[in-house]
Amino acid sequence: MDSPPEITELLLAWEQGDPSAWERLMPLVEQELRRLAKTYLRKEKQGHTLQTTALVNEAYLRLVDQKRVHWQNRAHFFGIAATCMRRVLLDYAKAQGRGKRGGGVAHIALSEAPPIPVEEPVDLLALDEALRKLAKQDARKSRIVELRYFVGCTVEEVAEMLEVPKTTVEREWRLARAWLQRELDAQPKAVRTDGS
Repeated sequence: MDSPPEITELLLAWEQGDPSAWERLMPLVEQELRRLAKTYLRKEKQGHTLQTTALVNEAYLRLVDQKRVHWQNRAHFFGIAATCMRRVLLDYAKAQGRGKRGGGVAHIALSEAPPIPVEEPVDLLALDEALRKLAKQDARKSRIVELRYFVGCTVEEVAEMLEVPKTTVEREWRLARAWLQRELDAQPKAVRTDGS
């Protein structure tokens, strides 16, 4: 795998207007983008019709349109990519007519045990709504959740990206998970379509 400095150099060249930088960057990051997409799709309910390649392609289109981003490094790029994928899945869920509270998908509470289980489907609409509320109260805690849960960054990577001590990330990660769990538990339970 190519080194993060090479990826960072290509991101900076792309930001400065070098059109060939994007073409050279994509082969270096494609495998990680596919891994991110697979992680997201495992969190969806079984039978989800959006496939890994489609999710990567949609994220790619959104990444190409990122004109005002000042790329910091590889982790920053993958953070933005993960956010793009999350938005694609949210748009997809809305377009599929799923109800605001999950439309047949059981609510999954965020647990205290990291990482958050990926075997169970997550109500992305409810989680997104809760994350938006958290962002209004504390943008850094919301960003920590996005980086840890959606991107899969380690505590050390998040600390480096946010330029805060590791202990701050650990503390705020615990507090954010507890806040999100309370928020999701307080939401009305989804009506299941399987009769249970």
